Amino acid sequence: MAERLSRGAFRLTHPVYIQGSASVVGDKEGQGPLGRCFDLIVKDSHFGCETWEQAESRFQREAVIRAVKKCGLDCAEVDVICAGDLINQCTGSAYGLRELEIPFLGLYGACSTMAEGLVTASLLVEGGSAERAAAVTSSHFSTAERQFRAPLSYGGQRTPTSQWTCTAAGAAVLSRDKGEVGICGGCIGVIRDMEINDITNMGAAMAPAAADTISRYLEATGTVPSDYSAIVTGDLGSHGSRLLVGLLQREGIDISAVHSDCGAMIFDAETQDTHCGGSGCGCSASVLCGHFLPRIASGEEGDVLFAATGALMSAMSVQQGETIPAIAHLVHLRRRTAND
Repeated sequence: MAERLSRGAFRLTHPVYIQGSASVVGDKEGQGPLGRCFDLIVKDSHFGCETWEQAESRFQREAVIRAVKKCGLDCAEVDVICAGDLINQCTGSAYGLRELEIPFLGLYGACSTMAEGLVTASLLVEGGSAERAAAVTSSHFSTAERQFRAPLSYGGQRTPTSQWTCTAAGAAVLSRDKGEVGICGGCIGVIRDMEINDITNMGAAMAPAAADTISRYLEATGTVPSDYSAIVTGDLGSHGSRLLVGLLQREGIDISAVHSDCGAMIFDAETQDTHCGGSGCGCSASVLCGHFLPRIASGEEGDVLFAATGALMSAMSVQQGETIPAIAHLVHLRRRTAND
């Protein structure tokens, strides 16, 4: 059984392994610095569908199918899937995965959902409730813009702190069978609200939640940033990343030498005009599955903390002038060793 380290933080007594993963991204993401690492780049934002929402569902379904095939399995051999997205009531996941007939847990952690899914799936597998479990998330630039912001045709100017919602999906299949990358622990986030209500400044809203979760896990495990080859946040972007580093430095924790952010990595801000970088559930999921997991498996990375961040707002809360609560969930990833 998992060992409780502190409130929200845990260590898995027996590591759960990522057997296979896959990433599917849109054309803009494929043109970015990480383009070569993704499994599939889809040029058509509609992905052959009638609507953007249907396209996002197909992105997610395609990521799951590819991840399962990499394990030499079919979907009938996956016991449960933990999935989520940004569309109201997680319809992107529900409609995308319904034909796969995998027992389904719909999750909503906004852009933190991939880490939330990995935490949930790993605990289900480690506890014996599932032999194999999958985690998947997705986002789509056009579905998110339509739901949360002004219509694209309005042509409103983007602020310097804004980010670009990624059209992407990432999926991973977990089991107790030994794989190259293991999940050995994690930390469930606490909701933090700094009373920011600017939806074009997600990095500032989410940075305190990331700082809290990372700090709590380091304290619970008695580790320091230099024990990790990378501490990866989900989609704080360049602005939120600077805030995160500063917040932790105030606590005497310096992650500047090992910190990376998926949102800051996926686009070239200068040539692709994405301002502070990428965002969306699919941002951290695709970068994790396409970039970091292969690097961990090959030994290019050692222990990695993956702390995906999410703004827990809705279209309704924004319209009512509410502030933006945020959360960050963390997963501790490690390459399998000879002792495992």
